[in-house]
Amino acid sequence: MQASNDNRQAEQETVERLRSSRARIEAELGKVIIGQKEVIEEILVALFAGGHCLITGAPGLAKTLLVKSIAQIFDLKFQRLQFTPDLMPSDITGTDILQQTAEGRQLVFVKGPIFANLILADEINRTPPKTQAALLEAMQELQVTAAGVRHVLEEPFFVLATQNPIEMEGTYPLPEAQLDRFMFNVVIDYLPISEEVEVVRQTTSRSQGTIQPLFTGKDVLGFQEVVRKVPIADHLVRYAVRLAAASRPRRPESPGFINDWVSWGAGLRASQNLVLGAKVRAILRGRMHVTPEDIQSLAKAVLRHRILVNYRAEAEGITVEAIVDRLMEAIKPDPAS
Repeated sequence: MQASNDNRQAEQETVERLRSSRARIEAELGKVIIGQKEVIEEILVALFAGGHCLITGAPGLAKTLLVKSIAQIFDLKFQRLQFTPDLMPSDITGTDILQQTAEGRQLVFVKGPIFANLILADEINRTPPKTQAALLEAMQELQVTAAGVRHVLEEPFFVLATQNPIEMEGTYPLPEAQLDRFMFNVVIDYLPISEEVEVVRQTTSRSQGTIQPLFTGKDVLGFQEVVRKVPIADHLVRYAVRLAAASRPRRPESPGFINDWVSWGAGLRASQNLVLGAKVRAILRGRMHVTPEDIQSLAKAVLRHRILVNYRAEAEGITVEAIVDRLMEAIKPDPAS
């Protein structure tokens, strides 16, 4: 009984740390990052949920700086991988080399840069599918395989993969099945003029502030464990499932515009990520219960890379974001029972 009480007290303390972490993290990031509040929240939600992020944005929007700063706040080992057409799987996972040891000449595995806690996979669509698959195995299985030997990655393990939406020539777009392994597709857009002025003023007049560690990798694992214990009402779980299911064309529950504009909809992982992300968002806002707003606020990040529009939608200028907006208007949460 005492052990059970101690566990509950420890969990409550972890929840309180997670509740209060948002303001502290934003204050620390504010030393080097101007604006991008929604982007920061979505990345933190994915981190605390144990998911991975795809980041879409034009060059020069501080993606690398943001990811590196988050790694510093959580005292995580950070590695940036620049994906290129000639990058081989062994360049990121590691390889066996022949070394002289006390027992003679032996093959020794030399770990690649993927053996870190936070990976920025820059321009993932510029490397061939074989190398992409090596990264995705690490994301899904938390391991890499070299010469038939399994090498386990250290947790927490978090991948943020960037895509440049401007230059698409000579790229290898990720297939839908691989895109589905990313919890969120986070879009980084240009800042408002007032915030861009502040960025230019800050970066051309003085050195940037120094990020101070606030947490550890162990804290992140504790946060991830507590998040899964946040309760959620059954009608909200059904809402998340119905929202994802309604995005699939030619289904009884699909609205007419889905059949007109969508060739492929979201799968089961979308429902799971909506619920898990909503739990994190609830705690970050000081609540121990999920609301419909928590699910709705993350719907675009969860669904934009899982819904494939058809030629008719492209011809009419219909975007995935517009389809998700209409989907949320058409699918309402059930009333609480």
